[in-house]
Amino acid sequence: MKGSCHCGAVKYELTGPLRSIVGCHCSQCRKISGHFVAATQSALSDFTLTDESGLKWYVSSPGHRRGFCGTCGSSLFWHEDGTDHISIMAGTLDGPTGLVMGRHIHVTSKGDYYALPKGEVIDQSALKFS
Repeated sequence: MKGSCHCGAVKYELTGPLRSIVGCHCSQCRKISGHFVAATQSALSDFTLTDESGLKWYVSSPGHRRGFCGTCGSSLFWHEDGTDHISIMAGTLDGPTGLVMGRHIHVTSKGDYYALPKGEVIDQSALKFS
């Protein structure tokens, strides 16, 4: 599977399985994306940057960094230092993906301007993070 930012200055390929989509509603994700983040996850060993000419990294909190395109501003990746996986913003994948929403996290930090769809899985172990 392949993906990219809006302008094409950052491109990547994935060769392994992807996790179901997690909707993160924490304040950091909302500020960086403009809404909640819908992300999948890949093993780093299955992830290859094929064009990183526009890639910039932002340390959003100690031990955590976010990859974005310095040209078009697309939010692409989230990585925790020392881990063997990377989160990938689902909207940057070339479709169709076949992925489905798995769960929502940090929902007590969600914006007050939307409701979660009925029947969605809420991860009670990750209710609040700001």
